[in-house]
Formats: sequence, C-alpha cells, structure tokens
Amino acid sequence: MSQASGGAAPAAAPSPADIAHHSKARTPVEVTGAQSLVLALEAVGVDTVFGIPGGAILPAYDPLLDSVKVRHILVRHEQGAGHAAEGYASATGKVGVCMATSGPGATNLVTAISDAYMDSVPMVAITGQVASASIGSDAFQEADIRGITFPITKHNYLVTNAADIPRVIAEAFHIASTGRPGPVLVDIAKDALQARTTFLWPPAIDLPGYHPVTRPHHKQIREAARYIARAKRPVLYVGGGVIRAHATEELARFVELTQIPVVTTLMARGALPDSHPLHLGMPGMHGSVAAVTALQKADLLITLGARFDDRVTGQLSTFAPEAKVIHADIDPAEISKNRTADVPIVGDCKAVITDLVEEVDRDIDAGNAGDYAAWRKLTMGWKATFPVGYTEATDGSVAPQAVIEAIGRIAGPEATYVAGVGQHQMWAAQFVSYERPMSWLNSGGAGTMGYAVPAAMGAKVAEPQRVVWAIDGDGCFQMTNQELATCVINDIPIKVAIINNSSLGMVRQWQSLFYNERYSNTDLHTSVGSRIPDFVKLAEAYGCVGLRCERPEDIDATIEKAMEINDVPVVIDFVVHRDAMVWPMVAAGVSNDLIQVAKDTAPQWDRGESEAIEQPEDVLTGPTGRTDTDGGDR
Repeated sequence: MSQASGGAAPAAAPSPADIAHHSKARTPVEVTGAQSLVLALEAVGVDTVFGIPGGAILPAYDPLLDSVKVRHILVRHEQGAGHAAEGYASATGKVGVCMATSGPGATNLVTAISDAYMDSVPMVAITGQVASASIGSDAFQEADIRGITFPITKHNYLVTNAADIPRVIAEAFHIASTGRPGPVLVDIAKDALQARTTFLWPPAIDLPGYHPVTRPHHKQIREAARYIARAKRPVLYVGGGVIRAHATEELARFVELTQIPVVTTLMARGALPDSHPLHLGMPGMHGSVAAVTALQKADLLITLGARFDDRVTGQLSTFAPEAKVIHADIDPAEISKNRTADVPIVGDCKAVITDLVEEVDRDIDAGNAGDYAAWRKLTMGWKATFPVGYTEATDGSVAPQAVIEAIGRIAGPEATYVAGVGQHQMWAAQFVSYERPMSWLNSGGAGTMGYAVPAAMGAKVAEPQRVVWAIDGDGCFQMTNQELATCVINDIPIKVAIINNSSLGMVRQWQSLFYNERYSNTDLHTSVGSRIPDFVKLAEAYGCVGLRCERPEDIDATIEKAMEINDVPVVIDFVVHRDAMVWPMVAAGVSNDLIQVAKDTAPQWDRGESEAIEQPEDVLTGPTGRTDTDGGDR
C-alpha cells in the first residue's frame, strides 16, 4: 500500500468540484493519505493552519498548496505555531490548528501543547513521523512525540494506516472541542501520508468511553439552590471554564437575579464586565483586596468553572475557612481535587448556570430569596476603600501601570489584549477594563514566557477586524519576537507594547522582597546602561514600525500614533521605571489573610472600619519563615 520515502510523486489533488460532488453522493474518492488529511481538515471547517514543513510532514504540504479553504501561515518557530493556534482558539472558541515535522519540529510544539492543556484551549497539533517501519529505531529526526505529550494532551494518536486519517481527524476535533476543551495530538507516519487510500466523509467515529457529562444532575442543582438561599455571605467564584463554555450571558442573568458579589479569576477576566457594580475584581496572589477578602470571609463559594488553583487559594488550609462550597465543572477530576465540595456538580457551565437560574428564580417566587444586602454593602465598601492602584514614579520615569491603563483606555473594550507572563501580565489583568469575554488572552496555568506575540498573531488572524495588542515584557518578547516576520509577510498588523524595565521583572520583584535585593541574573540590559537589543531597530529590521516612549507625557500620543497604523505591525518600546512592583500581593504558600496593598502595608479588618496598617517585613514569608522561590515569570 505505502510508497517508500522518495517514491513516486503524489497524485494530483481532486478539484473542489470533484470533492463537492463526491461528498454529496457520499462516495469514496481515491487520494493519497496526505490529500486525505487536507480534505479532512477542510471538512471539519479548518480555515487556518500555523506551521513549518520538514521531511516527515512534507507529503502533507504538497496538497495543502492546492487547498482553496485552508490558509497555511508559515511561522518562524514551531512554538510560535502552537501559541498562534492557541490565540486563534482563545479569541474565537474554535479549534486552533498547528503543524510540524517529526523530531525537533514536534518537540518544539511541546511547550504550546502543555500551555493549551493547562488553560483548556481547544487545539489540534498535527505532526509528521518517520516511516512506520522505522519507528523505534532511532531514525533520523525520530521522537516519540506521542509518549512525550501523553500527560499534556486530552488524547493523542499515532497513525500508520492512511485509511484511518479521516476518522482520526474527525475524532481529534471532536475531543478537542467537547467536554473540557484541550489539545489533541495527531502524529502521522510519513508512509501513511504517501500511501494510496480512499476518502469518504463523514467517517464513522468510534470513541467508546468518551462521553462528557454536560447536563448537571437536577438533585445537585436543587441542593445548590438551597445553599444559596440560606447563605448570608455568598461569593460567585468564576473561572475560565465559564468563558470556554460560552456561558457569560447566563452568568450575567444569574448575577442580576441573585445580586451576589462576583470575582473573576485571571482566566475569567471579561466573563462579567468589570464595570458591573457587583464585580469585586480578580482574586489571588495579585488580586484586589475586595476579591481576596470576600473569598476569605464568605460563608458560601459558588464556584463555576474554576479549579481552586494555588495562585487563587494561597495556603490551601486557610482558604475561605468558613465557606461551604458549591463546585460546578465539566471535568469531574477537578471536583474536590483541592477543596472538598459540599455540593459537587458535574456539567457544562452553560447548562449548570441556566439550571441554577431557573431553580433560584423558583425559590425567589416562592419567597425563599436569600438576603445579601448587608454583605453587598460590606464588600462594596472594601472595593471603594481599597481600589487597585499605583503610585507614579517620583523621578519622572514612566510608570508601567500608566502605560497599560492608557492602552486599555485608548484601544477600548472591543480590542483584544494578549499578555506574556510576569509583572506586565498582572498589570494588564489589573489596569485594562475588560467588558467582553475573549478580550483577554494570557498563559495562566503554565505561565509561558514567549506566549504574547504569537498568540496575538493567532488572535488577529482569527478576527482581523479587531485591534489586537500584545502587552509583553522585555524578557518574554525576546523569546518569540521572530514571529514579527510572520506578521509582516502575512499582513497581520498586531500592535506590541514592550514594558521594558530592563529586567526579568517579576523575578526581580521577588529578589527585592525576599533576597535582600541581590539581583542574580535578572538584568537584561535592554534599557538601563545599554539597549541590547535596541527594540526600535529590531522592529524596523523586521519591517514593522518601531516607536519608543520614555516620558510620561508622551504615553497617550505614542499609543494614538500606533492606533493610526493598521497596515503593518507596530512595536513600542516603553522604557519604564525599573523597580515598579505588582500590588496587591499575597506571597506564595501563605494565607490570603496576609494580603498586602503595598510593601509592609496590609488591610486590618479587626477594627471598626477598614484601614491599612503597617506590618513587619516578614509578613510576606511563608509560615515556616521560608519563601516560595517561584518568581512567576515562567
């Protein structure tokens, strides 16, 4: 059946008219495995693939050239292909697709696959593999990518028979996009791509045992409504699962019905508009005082599509000590994994919230509404007393928070904002007002430096009519800035704001707080003492417009100039104050009760009114006096 590598050239791809005819008639058409792959991608609705060709995947690239439906974008690094597929998926909810060859091509996708797995991003990664007869022989550019990615994919395939390609592609897209979304790997042997086969669509899907529970059990919904009615201090703890489930309209209805205060995690920014009066902000290590404190003092957590991540809970044993927990999630493995649920609900967040609205509405009509007026007044008081803010630099330098705040104000809520990882990520989460879902893209679970530029590229490809800003750090930017070449060549005019403090900023912050200002290997030399590289010149070398802003009074004008340029990418080097820090802050591994609003300054809740008091410097250390050494840049 199969042809050896270097054998006869593949047959010409069927014309679109031929395929349309055969599809309507549901009759098979003779093709190569590679042609079958491209036809299957077209059939599942793929319009964009990000990738790089190489020997083992090369047979697939020939018929890809003939496709009238699938646009292939040649990236400069496979990691960029993976993050671009993530950005495409996160901006739209559709499955993102990336492609690479065997060996190092495939392994370069691993970081992006892991990132997608942590953040529940629907993605299909297609890799070439050496010929099936050579698998396991340490052949040139062979890697067991299926084994490597087994822990970080929802499912993965090794295809050695060309006849399996349509079924595998159909299954991969189904698995990636249903239940808890996530990445699926399809590794295809080169001889399977070269072999002759028949293409028939749709194929018969065979997935025994894969039956995600989407409808919640009514008994659990009823029990949750009972808890909600009896609570005095409830909080809606909203995670990224609400966005992945496209359940934000249902969430808004639930909030309006119940009038319960809401917190949205880093992955859920935009699930409820920031302007909503009941929105307390983001919880967690760098969350707002109101959000963190509301969780700590709540008597009920209504947890929707969140997973009690350590960055939210702090020291788990001290998290929300008085709260009962309703936990709804599409993934049963998350229920009670970190915090025991009093009311576990397995189901799709859209269905769960819809059913909760109906059940709580019935309770309200029956006179069993909860009374949260005093609680709302208290939480709103915290929100007013301790807003997330910053202090302008006294030396005339640029405050990074001011830059990001201005970008959000000028670009507006219809823009898409994509962040790297570190201080700039937290400031972007804090100081841009998110009014719609899927307007905020970031690497939350994995914390991947290098995410922003390629993910912004993918988001812009997915929604070319939107303004897309990549808010990046000078460290993150240097990991994947080569994708600017991809943007220029393919007319993808993203805008990049480099928050340049000449450092690995979050690590430097931790060194300032916990390591006596011993700045070991965090100086990047990008603006202090030298410009290595000069980001403006680098941008221009790639064919972008390069701008620089070093004075506070120039911030708005520089951003407005970037907004006027829509035919090529724009890169702005914002040279900012080096020692600006992200506040509020809860150090890793300590109780959220130890939140600080500034260095050595924490809220004091035991007095008659909320006020901030001085606390000793060691308040940021862990319970044993040690500090967590994870600075968070990665």
